[in-house]
Amino acid sequence: MHEEKLLLDILFDPHTVPHFVTYAFLASLILISVSLMVRSSLALIPRGVQNFMETIVEALLNLCEENIGHHWAKALFPLIATVAMFIAVCNFMGLIPGFMSPTSNINTNAALAIPVFLATHIFGVRVHGFSYLNHFLGPIRNIYAFPLMVLMFVIEFIGHIARPLTLSVRLFGNMSAKHYILGVLGILSPALVPVTILVLGVLVSVIQAFVFTLLTALYLAGAVEEAH
Repeated sequence: MHEEKLLLDILFDPHTVPHFVTYAFLASLILISVSLMVRSSLALIPRGVQNFMETIVEALLNLCEENIGHHWAKALFPLIATVAMFIAVCNFMGLIPGFMSPTSNINTNAALAIPVFLATHIFGVRVHGFSYLNHFLGPIRNIYAFPLMVLMFVIEFIGHIARPLTLSVRLFGNMSAKHYILGVLGILSPALVPVTILVLGVLVSVIQAFVFTLLTALYLAGAVEEAH
């Protein structure tokens, strides 16, 4: 089976540097370039790219405040916003001929999910100290409920360990499926590609970026909130 030829193959040998690596770096360069461009032309009355980026940033900030709370939203917003924008750009890149979506590779998604997993517990320990373990012991914590506490700890531990896997596989599965579905539909009905199929691809890309971002915010919110 021949590997698909992509635009950046002109600059990088895909056998030396895999496609998902080169296009992930390209997505990072796009985000850095846009941020520098907006920063260099900040205006009191936003217009153009600044207006577009401020809309996205405000929406992400509202998402953080609604799910995490005002205090910790500002501290966690940079991480959540970076993850959201990076995934969105990576997803949209798969809709451009000659490009690929880095998020259609499980390695890219794992590289996003593992830092989210680590940040969740780092902030949990930072906020609660050793009391963070109470999040794993269930609602009833006394000597008589010790067997139940042990059971809850095992269940919670497995659930937390599975989070990076579920985040990675969910995004990988949906983006890979989108790629193949768009390819099949493009062959069956090429006249509809410019409109219907691309609209479907945009919808899937936005939804998957939102789902990953929302779950990230919920995991972090659960870590910094008080255990009940």
